[in-house]
Amino acid sequence: MTRSTASLTVTSNTTLNRPSKAVSRRKARVIAVQVLYEVDGSGHEVEGALAARLDDAAVTPDGDAFTRKLVHGVLANRREIDKIISTHAPNWPIEQMAMVDRNILRVAIYEIVKAGETPPKVAINEAVELGKIYGADRSPMFVNGVLGALMQNREQDDTSNTATDE
Repeated sequence: MTRSTASLTVTSNTTLNRPSKAVSRRKARVIAVQVLYEVDGSGHEVEGALAARLDDAAVTPDGDAFTRKLVHGVLANRREIDKIISTHAPNWPIEQMAMVDRNILRVAIYEIVKAGETPPKVAINEAVELGKIYGADRSPMFVNGVLGALMQNREQDDTSNTATDE
């Protein structure tokens, strides 16, 4: 049954109850940070932590796949990601950084540098939001500062590469 009111058309209730892709991805990022935090802090096995978190959360199949991609992507590239963090937060040794901040940064940097499917501004905004929810008072500023420095560096690299190509 379709009912039209002014410019709003409603075809069925099921489309209204489905989570949007953005909500699904945010939930995936939250779960990924939780899993990485657990693995980082306790040394639990990745697949067990991932299965437990995904079983507890009602995620869509796309959300499940995105969560797994983030967790496995971060772990596969952790050494390189941690070097990027160290470069852009030189006054904070990675092992002394708050575990939640470190893992929020890892997820965001994986999305920006490795995965490439999320626009950097979105990845940064999502990371800052996670910092507000799960981090300490200064976490959002810290996360934003590190990721902002990364983006500034990438822009300078892009500019210098363009200048040498011409």
